Amino acid sequence: MRLILLGPPGAGKGTQAQLLVQKHGIVQLSTGDMLRAAIAAGTPVGQKAKDIMARGDLVSDDVVVAIVADRIDQPDAQNGFVLDGFPRTVPQAEALDRLLADKGLKLDAVIQLAVDEGILLKRIENRVAELKRKGEPVRPDDNPESLKIRLEAYRRQTAPLIDYYGKRGILRTVDGMAPVQEVSAEIERVLGPVHEKGVARG
Repeated sequence: MRLILLGPPGAGKGTQAQLLVQKHGIVQLSTGDMLRAAIAAGTPVGQKAKDIMARGDLVSDDVVVAIVADRIDQPDAQNGFVLDGFPRTVPQAEALDRLLADKGLKLDAVIQLAVDEGILLKRIENRVAELKRKGEPVRPDDNPESLKIRLEAYRRQTAPLIDYYGKRGILRTVDGMAPVQEVSAEIERVLGPVHEKGVARG
């Protein structure tokens, strides 16, 4: 099963990705983790990424796609994967389509976690207040101002993917504002036909 989770920052993609990993024995592919792993392993593409980041530049689509390509060839990804945080733009989505086609693979579904941005901002305010109350550290980007900037970037860069995958008929939208277990159950429900296809294929 090969999936993408789409949704703005704070929509709960990481949590749902973890639940999918546990249920289906697939791997979660987060671009940040993959970049760090490739750099740590000293792979050719990891070395390239390290040099780019050392200059303070953003890693290009080509490099990110190459890292994804390397990662999905690894044995633990043979059963499938869930991509979290990639693709972020339509050009990245097109590159991913080409990469999968070259390997004779395709995406089974793209799950959009639909959320209310106003409630997301309120959630983060509550979370920051809670961390401060407990005397726990607050990440520098974990505040309403940072979230507003990240939401704006999401709307500009990533929201067009909803239309892109919608036209291809593989987009499934789930209410991301529901409690975690309800969101998970709804994802399983919309994936029903994917499971059945998988059984028929296998």
